[in-house]
Amino acid sequence: MNNLDYGIIGNCKSAALISKNGAIDWCCLPNFDSSSVFAKILDEKKGGTFEIIVSEDYKISQKYIHKTNILVTEFTNGTDSFESIDFMPRYQKENGSYHTPADIIRYIKLISGTPVFKVNYQPKLEYAKGETHSKKANRSIKSITNDENYDTLYLYSDVDLDKILRTEEITLTEHAYFLISYHEKIVEQSLELCYLKLQRTRVYWLNWSEKTTSYAVYNDQILRSALVLKLLSYEKSGAVLAAATTSLPETIGEVRNWDYRFCWIRDASMVIKVISDLGHRQVAQSFLQFIIDIIPDKDEKIQIMYGINGEKELTEKTLDHLSGYKNSSPVRTGNAAYHQKQNDIYGILMNVIYQQFVQFDCTEDESESLWTISKSIVHIVNINWEKPDKGIWEFRTEERHFTFSKLLCWVAVDRAIKIGEIIDKTNKNERWIELRDRIYNDIYENAWNEEVQAYTQSYGSGDLDASTLLMESYGFIHAKDPRFISTVKATEKELCNDGLMYRYKNKDDFGLPSSSFTICSFWFINSLHKIGETEKAKLLFDQLLSYSNHLGLFSEDIDFKTKRLLGNFPQAYSHLALIETAVNFSESIRDEEELIETVL
Repeated sequence: MNNLDYGIIGNCKSAALISKNGAIDWCCLPNFDSSSVFAKILDEKKGGTFEIIVSEDYKISQKYIHKTNILVTEFTNGTDSFESIDFMPRYQKENGSYHTPADIIRYIKLISGTPVFKVNYQPKLEYAKGETHSKKANRSIKSITNDENYDTLYLYSDVDLDKILRTEEITLTEHAYFLISYHEKIVEQSLELCYLKLQRTRVYWLNWSEKTTSYAVYNDQILRSALVLKLLSYEKSGAVLAAATTSLPETIGEVRNWDYRFCWIRDASMVIKVISDLGHRQVAQSFLQFIIDIIPDKDEKIQIMYGINGEKELTEKTLDHLSGYKNSSPVRTGNAAYHQKQNDIYGILMNVIYQQFVQFDCTEDESESLWTISKSIVHIVNINWEKPDKGIWEFRTEERHFTFSKLLCWVAVDRAIKIGEIIDKTNKNERWIELRDRIYNDIYENAWNEEVQAYTQSYGSGDLDASTLLMESYGFIHAKDPRFISTVKATEKELCNDGLMYRYKNKDDFGLPSSSFTICSFWFINSLHKIGETEKAKLLFDQLLSYSNHLGLFSEDIDFKTKRLLGNFPQAYSHLALIETAVNFSESIRDEEELIETVL
């Protein structure tokens, strides 16, 4: 069992996780980063849930409505059957804006017979810090907290509200609905209205999917991953979240538990590249505007991460009253990593800005803003590239000369030079080319370990690191270069375990890593494909896809032995790497077919 057998629903404002048995075990309202109203995933007893309870003779199955983010959980005992169709409304209004209320709708569809079930409705507001009281009020069940953080939640339904409150048996004789809302409704709710919202939301997702580029192979997996990435985009600001959850541990019982409901510039910028390649340019442009908005001054420090509304202070706190996922405490909100210095951020940003110039028509104002940011980044890189930092994996203590950080400093200058050529601003080229060459030579000489025959994690180190596999995709080295081929093979030998990759194996701030970082396995497979070992790469890719949960979703980590999903969920980083790898396989097949046609 994966134990992260959850589906995600959402509307680009917030999201909810629903277990394969149909229980809403995680949801924050009204926004992604708000406090939770259901958090059973972080504490079985205290967290709060909304369960549909059936007798043991019912079989339960779950799937998404094809090409949508609407989740269907079917309950059947052979004679009596019904579905819970769960979604958060999202559709376009007549004025062109989107209707995205802080609501969850459970449309209960009678299929056959007279099914019987109970509802365990137990919201626990404000991360379950205090007591939450639920009672009938004005055609709804109103839940309210009694601590100083006053909060409310409303449940509307055409099912007997007393039966819901008392967890009594409900016999289904016709379709029904439950509507959870952070706000009290002004318009009276009804089954017909919920059905209308369901159909409008379905049409929205079908239209969105229709605009997504199709591929020869792995198209279903690419589309499902794209739908996940869309769900993790916060429409209001353009930010893209790393994941929808906090504190799901990298390893059960350990303390590697972090809040991922923020926008990491590194993760999000990779998402933007992939999403725009899939044909969703509006998401890319919204994120770029988010970047421009959070970097208003030429000399302002660029953080590695921000709040989804651009917040710069993300103070880390622990919720000691919650036991944590599978008793893996602490539960954290906020993330102290926002303080960290990571020099790779400059290259990540520049790569996104370069993509903007290549793929989109920029207005004069946009071009000027982006060119100012580009010049500022090169200036910062010139000052900082020779200094040690915390690196891509956010080591919390020791700073080192990480190879990946140096690589991305090279990327920053390289992309700035190319942008200058696009907009005919080449007066700085000579100095910038000289800087780019200096960084390149520094990496070439100091990151290479002759004894190991690979580019290693940091200068002077013998430790290997999966991030060096990205040297080719960023254009630093050619796939057929003996050094890259050797690095891929040495990294496989050291870090690969039954087709799954360690990020690194050396000791960090919390001891030795004991789970596989999912994105690294995709990077490795991609690298094998690039160096010509396509058959082996495809076998490993198919094997890795089989480790997703029942809905094709991935978290941050996978346990080496049990193949259980671990870490925050669903993880944007994992799904974007899945798409990138699948697209590379698909494009190589297309190239081969075109070559055969040419020969014939």
